[in-house]
Amino acid sequence: MNASCRMAVLSLVSVLGLAACAGTQQMTVADPPGVQIVSMDDDAAYVARVEQLARRRGVEVVWVNPPRQALAVQDEGE
Repeated sequence: MNASCRMAVLSLVSVLGLAACAGTQQMTVADPPGVQIVSMDDDAAYVARVEQLARRRGVEVVWVNPPRQALAVQDEGE
């Protein structure tokens, strides 16, 4: 019983230690300076290519989350 209790405590400490490190990642991708993302728009060209290829192969495509592309506008103040 003593050995199993030690193993349980060791496992718990290990899991808690790993969980503490999970939220410390930094963002590696950011918008370039002077660019402001205004909105998102459907990527119609990509959708059309995929649907055309699917029709050729006889496959039906159902878009649950259609692909989006960001529309960027240069910031006037910078």
